[in-house]
Amino acid sequence: MAQRHYDMIEGLHRLKLQHNDEKLRRMGGSWDSDDHGWIPLDLTEPVEPVRDEKSGLVTGMDAVTRTFVKYLDAHPVFMHEDSAFAGCWIGNVTGMSDPWRDEERFFENEAQLPLYNITTRGLYAMNHCAPDLNIGLELGWGGLLRKIERYEGMHSEDYRDFYEGEKRLVLAIQRFVKRHADRAFELAAQAETEEKRQHFTRIAEDCAYLVDGAPKTLRQAIQWIVFWQDVDRMYFNGGAGQELDTLLQPYYERDVQNGLITDDDEVVWYFASLFFNDPHYSMIGGQDPLTGKDVTSRISFLILEGQHRLNIPNNLALRVHENVNEELFTRAVRYLFEDGTGVCYSCGTGLDNGYARNGRPIYIARMRSKVGCNWTALPGIEYCLQDVTRVCLAKPLLLALDDMLASPEENSMANLLHHYEERLAKAVQLIKDGIDWHVKYKWLNKPEVVLNLVCHGPIERGMDMSHGGVDIVNFACDATALATTANSLAAIEQRVVKEGRLTWEKLATVLKNNYEGAEDIRLMLKSVPQYGAGGTIADRYAKYLADLYTHMMRDTPTHDGFIVLPGIFSHGDVYIHGKNLGATPNGRKAGEAISHSADPDPGFLPGGGTAPTAKANAVAGVQSGWGNSTPLQVDIDAHLAKEMGGVENIKAYIRTHDRMGGTLVNINVVSKEKILEAHKNPDLYPDLVVRVTGYSAFFKSLSPEYRQQVVDRWLANG
Repeated sequence: MAQRHYDMIEGLHRLKLQHNDEKLRRMGGSWDSDDHGWIPLDLTEPVEPVRDEKSGLVTGMDAVTRTFVKYLDAHPVFMHEDSAFAGCWIGNVTGMSDPWRDEERFFENEAQLPLYNITTRGLYAMNHCAPDLNIGLELGWGGLLRKIERYEGMHSEDYRDFYEGEKRLVLAIQRFVKRHADRAFELAAQAETEEKRQHFTRIAEDCAYLVDGAPKTLRQAIQWIVFWQDVDRMYFNGGAGQELDTLLQPYYERDVQNGLITDDDEVVWYFASLFFNDPHYSMIGGQDPLTGKDVTSRISFLILEGQHRLNIPNNLALRVHENVNEELFTRAVRYLFEDGTGVCYSCGTGLDNGYARNGRPIYIARMRSKVGCNWTALPGIEYCLQDVTRVCLAKPLLLALDDMLASPEENSMANLLHHYEERLAKAVQLIKDGIDWHVKYKWLNKPEVVLNLVCHGPIERGMDMSHGGVDIVNFACDATALATTANSLAAIEQRVVKEGRLTWEKLATVLKNNYEGAEDIRLMLKSVPQYGAGGTIADRYAKYLADLYTHMMRDTPTHDGFIVLPGIFSHGDVYIHGKNLGATPNGRKAGEAISHSADPDPGFLPGGGTAPTAKANAVAGVQSGWGNSTPLQVDIDAHLAKEMGGVENIKAYIRTHDRMGGTLVNINVVSKEKILEAHKNPDLYPDLVVRVTGYSAFFKSLSPEYRQQVVDRWLANG
């Protein structure tokens, strides 16, 4: 029995590679983001969006949900003989890229953002909050519909649009599920073997039941989640999941007790099928909120095994904390060595203690799940809009240099930093003003129609979760270009102020000319000891920048009283921010990528032998400490990993970073030779998976520029 399930998992692996090749063809050859689980199929018919009569845009609850419904009704069904579940998504809902209505756009704010190189602005952003899937699992689609109708009856006509929109969506989801049931019955009737007939009959019966019923078994519960994932992804790429083990443990234990599950290998296949459907962000492990005890159970291991066996890009996290289950921790790291990548490690000490500093009890902090690229959130009760807002630390430095040189005051490091702080404060305020505007008008334009269904409050109150629907409202903002800016300040202090080898005016001219004809000056600036090497001027400035940014963002709320939790994380903005940024004093030329998150730049430590340890110390030292993540990205050559002592030493490495206040660790363990070969010819390793930033992807899917980012990190390790 076990071998049959593992053969089906291998079949899903091969199918994923086939889909990936077709997706790359459709996407023009590369895909620089999460390996979203969309399948390269087409709508059964074109979808004409429903537009708001006044604006002509797909805005407002009525137009948004009517358009969503048309898309769902035209969406193809999908199931495969190797997957335990039916369902897929093929792309985002047609027409949803329309902007907000002009009268509710923040044009004044938009106009100022490019000056500060703010491209990921938070304003107008979607989802990036955590659902509580317990709500959907307990009620099912039929129960959710009845819940909406019940609360609609308790509210006045003023709430009609909200409730009608949510009902409209749930009814369309029910039709979507039923079409999968109908198709599965057809495939069962056409099956050439008894095994296939039973396979599709099981899918058909579960889907038919789930049209209205709440899941009773583990397989039904995961099938319900699959459909929810598909709908969530269709709507602006929603990708937050939940703690899978604690969510599904009751179903597993009940099935075992009732004799419905007699083979755990079948359950491993369930989870492999779930991860094949979509790499939603989810977590295993963690702590009981009240006692702090580890919550690992048998199903935690089966979830991890499903990820390992399938071996495709996945966004599963293991929560590391002082009481972490050692066996689960060991197995996760062992699979990291076997697969080259695996789970990421969400550090409970820094995250929980940091979030508690905001005035929340520690048991509330422990409830936060790692459900995003770099972020955690309270499932179903927190509107937090994370990983969609970033401030570039480097652009204010270039503006500050211009400001100082244009003023009659003395050119000095103190005055440069004074102007820098003024410029950074303006950038921070732009973000905060955008948050206030977002909360006022988002619900009128692009309501959170999917997340509203699985959060505590929106349906009960008749309010979008972005506008009073949930009890806790926090926001988050990430800083980028930390190493770029710290190394630039160190180069200025060393070469201009201390040594006098360059005047302020000459520095400005060289930067404006993008180092043209001044390669000697560029190398002179670049050669100053960098952030991460330990005890350098750049290390001091990195700490100064991290603290300055943290205080500016967190010490004062927005004008409307919202808290913004600071972190340092770049995602793909290393290229976007770099493209829009002029030459910087660290020797970086205009248009080149900025530094990655809070990591030191590749090559920061001459020789590279202790780079992983030095990097971990550096990143731990610049944590903001308020519950948002500042990840550590570690890329270790497989040979070096063995020299470091293997699994136990990597565990100690992660545990130490957690105890130092770190918040997230992403690790790749692959030989340098393999990475270089794959970079030269990606087709040699079509199933090589790497963690790029907070997400994992097929290395082959990345553009040459993104692959180079990963390659540079390996080369820097010597």
